[in-house]
Amino acid sequence: MNVFLDYLLTAIPLGMTFLYGCTGEILIEKAGHLNLGIPGIMCIGGATGCLALSLLNTSSLPAFLIVIISILASFAGGIIMGGIYSFLTVSLKANQNVTGLAMTTFGVGTTKFIMSGMAGNGGMSYLYARDYFRYPFAHSITSLKFCGVMVYLAIVIALLASFVLSKTKVGLHLRAVGENPATADAVGINVTKYKYVATCIGCGISALGGLFYIMDYSGSYEAYKSIEALGWLSVALVIFTLWRPHISILGSIVFGALYLAGSHLPTLLGIQFDMSMTPLLQLLPYIVTIIVLIVTSVRNKRENQPPASLGLPYFREER
Repeated sequence: MNVFLDYLLTAIPLGMTFLYGCTGEILIEKAGHLNLGIPGIMCIGGATGCLALSLLNTSSLPAFLIVIISILASFAGGIIMGGIYSFLTVSLKANQNVTGLAMTTFGVGTTKFIMSGMAGNGGMSYLYARDYFRYPFAHSITSLKFCGVMVYLAIVIALLASFVLSKTKVGLHLRAVGENPATADAVGINVTKYKYVATCIGCGISALGGLFYIMDYSGSYEAYKSIEALGWLSVALVIFTLWRPHISILGSIVFGALYLAGSHLPTLLGIQFDMSMTPLLQLLPYIVTIIVLIVTSVRNKRENQPPASLGLPYFREER
């Protein structure tokens, strides 16, 4: 039982990395934009948050303020990336797939430059704040130490996003923009404003996943090198949870458990896997996503489908 509990307590915080990226991407896709730049945005979020922590290293600020400032810095980094993406895809009508991939390439490269630069200048001291992020379990000797403040923040953000999308006028307008921007425009909804705001906020939320992974779940100097792969899983999680942020909470834990299956299942089942099986078992989240995609496509229920205008640029003059 202790082995299973340790597995669960490791899967839950890892899943929060996916949850941040997934929640942000859902907001963006609800506005009709497919942002494949989420992996790069999560990388930038981790880099800007760690950069802020490095600058605050010699300050005498209280621990909670240091955490808040670094979270805001990470969020701001995501918003900047979201602003660039919005300008290219909303204002200039650039291809969303190409733009997103370019954002990922740019984000990953920039993050490597920032993080390696800090390492070269002795700036890796940003890890001094690791215990602040892991509060209140920072000194636990079990996997509970990974369940810090940003785990709860991820859940709150997902629940809040779900409430806004399903229970508020703003959410109704946003969903209308994603389904049929021409109709939304005809009834007086500012399509461009909704697309910009949803994309920037969504990117800001996604960026927090990178900071969480570095400062809480992993807590190591090399963690930034793994964020890109987790970012792609966050995009896959959007499909797995059928564009519903509240379902993403459970889905993220499932993805975390599936991703860690290769290192925990042998112990749980009392069997010995060949080392070459571990990378194959890490494919489980992708395989499950493909199965869900096939099932939802066959059932063909409208509520389980993506927004109708997803990936399509909106030309107001054609309304």
